[in-house]
Amino acid sequence: MLRDFFEQRLLRGLVRRHNNFRIARLARRIAESEQPSRGAPVVFFKASSGIDDLSWNSGFHLLASWAVRLDGVPVHYFGCSAGMSLCVLGTDHRDLRKPPPCRSCIHQSRTLYERADAEWFTYEPDPNLAAALKDRSLAELAQLEWSPEQSSVGARAVGGTLPLGALCMPSVRWILRRHHLVDDENTRHLLREYIQSAWNVGRKFAAWLDRLQPRAVVLFNGQFFPEAVAGAVARRRRIPVITHEVGFRPASAFFTAGDATAYPITIPADFELSPAQGARLDSYLSRRFQGDFSMAGVRFWPHMRGLDDQLRAKGARFKQVVPVFTNVVFDTSQPHANTVFEDMFVWLDLTLEIARAHPDTLFVIRAHPDELRIRKASRETVEAWAEASAAIQEHNVVFVGPREGISSYELIQVSKFVMVYNSTIGLEASILGKPVLCAGRARYTGYETVFFPQTAGEFRRVAEQMLTSQSIEVPPEFRRNSRRFLYYQVFRTSLPFDDLLRPSVRSTHARLKPIQVASLRRGALPALDAILHGILEGGDFLRRESDDSRLEIDSHAN
Repeated sequence: MLRDFFEQRLLRGLVRRHNNFRIARLARRIAESEQPSRGAPVVFFKASSGIDDLSWNSGFHLLASWAVRLDGVPVHYFGCSAGMSLCVLGTDHRDLRKPPPCRSCIHQSRTLYERADAEWFTYEPDPNLAAALKDRSLAELAQLEWSPEQSSVGARAVGGTLPLGALCMPSVRWILRRHHLVDDENTRHLLREYIQSAWNVGRKFAAWLDRLQPRAVVLFNGQFFPEAVAGAVARRRRIPVITHEVGFRPASAFFTAGDATAYPITIPADFELSPAQGARLDSYLSRRFQGDFSMAGVRFWPHMRGLDDQLRAKGARFKQVVPVFTNVVFDTSQPHANTVFEDMFVWLDLTLEIARAHPDTLFVIRAHPDELRIRKASRETVEAWAEASAAIQEHNVVFVGPREGISSYELIQVSKFVMVYNSTIGLEASILGKPVLCAGRARYTGYETVFFPQTAGEFRRVAEQMLTSQSIEVPPEFRRNSRRFLYYQVFRTSLPFDDLLRPSVRSTHARLKPIQVASLRRGALPALDAILHGILEGGDFLRRESDDSRLEIDSHAN
């Protein structure tokens, strides 16, 4: 096993060097092929989308920027050159005081920006801010706001107070792999370093924006603190901010003028699936229902199996079955989801109360498979909650762990209705014709797809009504809207980059394919055309309807 580990590490290193050589060579050709620049530039901000290898989002970032440059619009990159005392991807959650790997990260970034216009920001601490952070509790740090007037370094360009604590909290939760944080010195140290680094990013990026006066800013995710601060200072200047994330198909990206982690989608009111589009969606769903899907290079269910005889027999002893699908509590989608409930575990507490009040109903609590992802395992799991709350001791509660390959879709088929927080499976259950009671704001709750009460009290009332009713009437538009939404999510907003990128040794990273400069020019690829239209012309970042015929479902469709 040790030999395999070192062989894999050696292979990764060789592949990375070859990939970087290919990137640098193409970057030089891009620089030689650029048209005379016109108009205000576009800024591409990079701080949290990769360290020493090409992540999928780094690949989307780089290829989109090359396409803009080849379209005759100047691009300026804002990159980190040891510009934070501690950054998100450079934090070791096992040793929070370990310095980030700046040297390898800077080398990788400079490879990406070969012969490009780049601003490299360094770290300059603010002594006044450091003093203000000292001896504060975790709650006080989380609520900290800071203004240029309080700063001991030049910060007038920021233009006002920034809620640094709030902007940094999603990053702290993501690194510590938990929502509920412990108020200890390690956690406070992490948040203090993030706050000071965020202020450094904010004031330097703000001053640079004022000099550059760009037409738009493009950045990854928008939730990690460097991008959150960069987005905040850009929006204060009324500069359009575009964020991006991985899409819902393999090797695909999602770009939006909104918050990428909220995944906003606008569907025309008159849009209806054609027979061909309906067949395409059904083909996609048939594979997904068999567990054949992945996202960001992660395949969640490599071995999905049907419900076992023991679970079926237990379900038969109850009046009805209600599956309960959870999410990863520290995921960057959760700040958008936590509107009705403070967090997912508050909802689970209420769900357990409801279960105890209905002993004739079997509640099957299903943990999300991503809770135990390699190198990203949650430290605040649904299993730990189930044990601490004594949920697993209830005769009418079954807990299904994240490693168990039981088919969620077979659970849905035997259910009276389904409870979800903000999982995509709520959308799929609605497509299957099942009533869905949603507790968190999801990307699909803006449309009439599921039952979504707006208060915790209303959620309980609706749940009680569903449990006691002889039958549940589901509005017919729920299924229709769910199919329309899922089609848009998979086939219109997910921009395919598989002509340009392929999985690396680790499927969570990407490699550049042997492509030519012509592949990145307007008109060559629908995905880049959609991005150019969105960034430069205020478009919607959607694949054109005429491109639908080119879409094919592969065996790893997500």
